[in-house]
Amino acid sequence: MEPLPERTDVVVIGGGIIGVACAYRLAAAGVSVLVLERDSLGAGSTAKAAGGIRSSFTTRVNIEIGLRGLAEYASFAETYGTEIDFRRDGYLYLITDPADLPGFERCVGLQNSYGVRSRLVEPAEARRFSPLIDTEGVVAALWSPEDAKATPDSAVQGYARAARGHGAVLRTGVEVVGIERDGDEITGVRTSDGLVRTNAVVCAAGAWSGRVGEFAGVELPVRPFRRQVVFTGPVMDLPESVPLTIEMPSAFYFHREGLGLAMSFCDGDGDPGFDTRYQPGDWLPKLAEIAARRVPGVVDAGIRSGWAGLYEVTPDRNQIVGESVQVSRFFYATGFSGHGFQMGPAVGELVRDLYLGRAPSIDITELDVRRFADDRAVTREHNIV
Repeated sequence: MEPLPERTDVVVIGGGIIGVACAYRLAAAGVSVLVLERDSLGAGSTAKAAGGIRSSFTTRVNIEIGLRGLAEYASFAETYGTEIDFRRDGYLYLITDPADLPGFERCVGLQNSYGVRSRLVEPAEARRFSPLIDTEGVVAALWSPEDAKATPDSAVQGYARAARGHGAVLRTGVEVVGIERDGDEITGVRTSDGLVRTNAVVCAAGAWSGRVGEFAGVELPVRPFRRQVVFTGPVMDLPESVPLTIEMPSAFYFHREGLGLAMSFCDGDGDPGFDTRYQPGDWLPKLAEIAARRVPGVVDAGIRSGWAGLYEVTPDRNQIVGESVQVSRFFYATGFSGHGFQMGPAVGELVRDLYLGRAPSIDITELDVRRFADDRAVTREHNIV
């Protein structure tokens, strides 16, 4: 392998969907870019992503970011020459607590104001959209028909290829071990393969972003939490189109995966850490109980396999995207709390604009990391999956 470049305009730390999207947008704008990934591209959280892409969020900024992701991924195969299996199967939120209805009504109003075609439906109509479900205990549902699903790894490869086409250098198997500074200015990035001179860094390291922030002297309150998913055997009478269906407030969800389903739910955060071993323990029986109640047809399918991955979580479950005011030219795009894949397209453009000194096309003031130090009142995202 060729040695790392001695100097580059910007080093992007992290080769997941956020890192490669940032690299592509920066390189296409004429910036020299080096992406450093200690594993293989997309091997972190992106590799374990469900692949959902939605606009059915509950905050203005997330709706705008989600809409940009839907638009990009819908034309991804044509634009980048990479098939990502984009399908608009929709998102269906099953509301089981009557007290949540007013909140969902407000969310629908906000989403509709941005052109999102979401609406509240009766349980019987919800079952028409997702025939596998049992609607007992469901008081209503939010249906968002234009939300979609795609293959995250394919999108990573498409962005990586496009970034290289504009001159970006993407290196895997290289670990960042430090960031050098002269006062408040970045002067270089130290790696397992040597020093690279640069005056700008983009932290897109996902669950490992807290450590990267420490290297630069910037506090990034991102903690890793394990999330587990199981895959069933073939499901009888499985419809061709299955929306990504989420029961609220349990956040149990399922979507089609081959001839069966992928299923998961969050049984609390537990302790933060980087352990990605699949450990069914008490979690699997709880998941099975919910699945048997909500998707009874899956009971006979059995569990084919399971895995665990990491969510990169911030204190308010909203991502942090911006530029440090402590360290010059240190940009961060992390803490996506499970939504990084769908937000990658917009975030690549936002980081490019921040680097170039442009006003971003989406107002991301509320995503600045300083909100935690200032204890600002930020609207929490309710529809966490």
